[in-house]
Amino acid sequence: MTILLVPGYMLDETLWDDVRAPLARFGPLAHADLRHDSTLEDMARRTLASAPSSFILVGFSMGGYVAREIVRQAPERVRALVQIATSTRPDSDAVRQGKRRVANAAPSVSFAGLSRSAIATSLHPDAAGDEALIERVRMMGVRLGAEAFRNQSMLERPGDLDLLDAIRCPTLVIAAGHDRLRGVDELQELHAGIAGSEFALIEDSGHMIPLEAPQALCDVLVAWLERLPGTGQAPPPMR
Repeated sequence: MTILLVPGYMLDETLWDDVRAPLARFGPLAHADLRHDSTLEDMARRTLASAPSSFILVGFSMGGYVAREIVRQAPERVRALVQIATSTRPDSDAVRQGKRRVANAAPSVSFAGLSRSAIATSLHPDAAGDEALIERVRMMGVRLGAEAFRNQSMLERPGDLDLLDAIRCPTLVIAAGHDRLRGVDELQELHAGIAGSEFALIEDSGHMIPLEAPQALCDVLVAWLERLPGTGQAPPPMR
């Protein structure tokens, strides 16, 4: 069974490098390309156009919003859903204002990736000085380029709490204990809105769980995937 991986804001497929080998035992890995579109609907449509007929869907951060839109557009194709460090809440007014500034700015011809300070905020406080990790994240943005930055910065993330009850596939929600971008309460809210979903907390990580705590993430994912229908016992409902 293909595992379709959906990255977050200004992150590319190398986000998953440290979890690739453990996940590959369950089937081939595919990657969503979020560079070209500026709406959740278009990102989901583009992803579905190149995806296999059925797949396990894993969305990280912004990719969690995209993944839920994929489920809404093609629920019969999504065998199971994983939501990592994401939210069901709408953009704040401050975020919307920032997007308007991006829209009004001249296109950059020398985009240098996200700023060091922005990346450091996404990490565990103890990792905020990890220059190698910060550079790894920055280079993902450099590879995606200025057009992707503009498209993804303009993306509207409406709240979809009232739509979560339509998600019927097995679902796992994963939060980080030291996430300064998406608090544990946001992930618990998402978990509560999806009937039968499971919840896992990776305590010693900031927002960038696949980079900061790949082994802990693999431990949670592998144990859950082993219990999916077709790979073993199905995950029991939480409620």
